[in-house]
Amino acid sequence: MAEPFSVRIQVRGYETDSQGHLNQAVYLQYAEHARWSCLRHAGIEQRDLLDRGVGPVALEANIRYLRELRAGDEVDVDCVFEWGEGKTFRVVTTVRKVDGTVSAEVTGVGGLMDLGARKLVANPGNVFRELAADPGVFGL
Repeated sequence: MAEPFSVRIQVRGYETDSQGHLNQAVYLQYAEHARWSCLRHAGIEQRDLLDRGVGPVALEANIRYLRELRAGDEVDVDCVFEWGEGKTFRVVTTVRKVDGTVSAEVTGVGGLMDLGARKLVANPGNVFRELAADPGVFGL
């Protein structure tokens, strides 16, 4: 398994709810931002996937909220890709304050859809491995 990829984000005021906490849906946006940043870090752009005729799809997401976040807090959003034998993969994302306090854990199941056939690609890890300049970022 690869070391977690991490991106730092500052919580913005407009992302908070009426109690001043980071809105629940924004955690998914942070996880998505970390995944796309990880892809770019490995050398894969969105255009590369589209040119290959595939697109990432989210099949499942689970969020565990552990500690509140407020406007101005800085967080490191880590993500790790976990590969199996089938058509899907897991992405484990941890949202952590810079002091190390874990604020949330987001676990997602995804796949790569063949955009022509509208079906999941049999082994998405192979596609990431072929497209990436550094597949080690994904633990491949």
